[in-house]
Amino acid sequence: MPRNPTSDEDDLDTPTPPVFFAEQALLGALLLEPHRLGEVPGIGPEAFSTAAHSAVFAAIRSLPAPDPAQHAQNTAWLDKVLASARKQARGLSASSLHILIQVCPRPRHAPAYARMIEAEHARRTVRTGAQRLGQAAGDRTHPQPVPAALAVADALTDVVDRLAATFPSGPASLPHTPAPAPAPPPAHDEAAAAEEERSLLAATTARPAVIDQMRWLTADDFVHPLNAGLWQAATALARRHAAVDPVTILWEAQHRGLLTPGAEPAELLRALAAPAAGDPHYWGERVLHRSVLITARHVARHIEALSDAPATTPQQLLLGSRRALANLNTVRARWHQATSPTPPPPPHASKAPARTRAGPPRTTAPGPSRATR
Repeated sequence: MPRNPTSDEDDLDTPTPPVFFAEQALLGALLLEPHRLGEVPGIGPEAFSTAAHSAVFAAIRSLPAPDPAQHAQNTAWLDKVLASARKQARGLSASSLHILIQVCPRPRHAPAYARMIEAEHARRTVRTGAQRLGQAAGDRTHPQPVPAALAVADALTDVVDRLAATFPSGPASLPHTPAPAPAPPPAHDEAAAAEEERSLLAATTARPAVIDQMRWLTADDFVHPLNAGLWQAATALARRHAAVDPVTILWEAQHRGLLTPGAEPAELLRALAAPAAGDPHYWGERVLHRSVLITARHVARHIEALSDAPATTPQQLLLGSRRALANLNTVRARWHQATSPTPPPPPHASKAPARTRAGPPRTTAPGPSRATR
């Protein structure tokens, strides 16, 4: 049932959002002047925030508009709207429709009210997609969490692209809501991440030739900053074609300011020189696997924060969402590079012996040879 702004419901802790009054105003305009339905073609029942409002709009849209003169004299059409809407929202009454009519300031402003409703519906739609992305990225029971999370991210990208056509961006400024700080991983995840990252460092230190083949892994993929710094030290040595072993990595780490209190050199040396168990590519993929999911969760939280900020316009929400999803796509591209099978090298064409081209016999005799003096 539509909420009366003067009712006791205003005593609730949650204030009534402005879009609720926009929905009331639009429905009141259409109940008062049904011919204005053609002025709001882009809106549907799903755009309304309450079941009652959605039911009233669906009923209005399903019935032919009445004759304006007859509509001004009787309530026959309103009775039909009420009967149809009550199939979906049984709490509606005749007074509900009259409240909607009374609270509409200007029926001719129906397109403006509809635009407000569309904007809030876009906000809710993006928020729902971001919540699904966060749930998929945090689902520890899924057998293939990365492909599942990326599929949800693709669906959210499609939603954002579709809404961008409805709200074309002009010179829209960036959203003012800052990205939330990355959430710390659970304790068990953090311990597992530390073990996998140290296993990667030990494996690549023992086989430094593979470092150049793992350009798809960056320091940003590591959970622990110290391990990220050690990876940067190892890759820097490898790309300079310098010697790579536990001692040289430790020396490079010192020059990078990694040996802070708590980073005991002897302990780091033992970790780098630990027996390498497993393929470095395997451990690298494990680190990147976790990075994709962490990035997806962070992107989801960022987009949720944008959608929860009342001051964020639809254009700012869509622009911020696109930029956040682009960050996930960057990690996704490296994930595909790491997990895609290496294509076989192209076959080398065998060099056939040069064939003497057939041609007509020489007709010009060779010139006389110069006499040797």
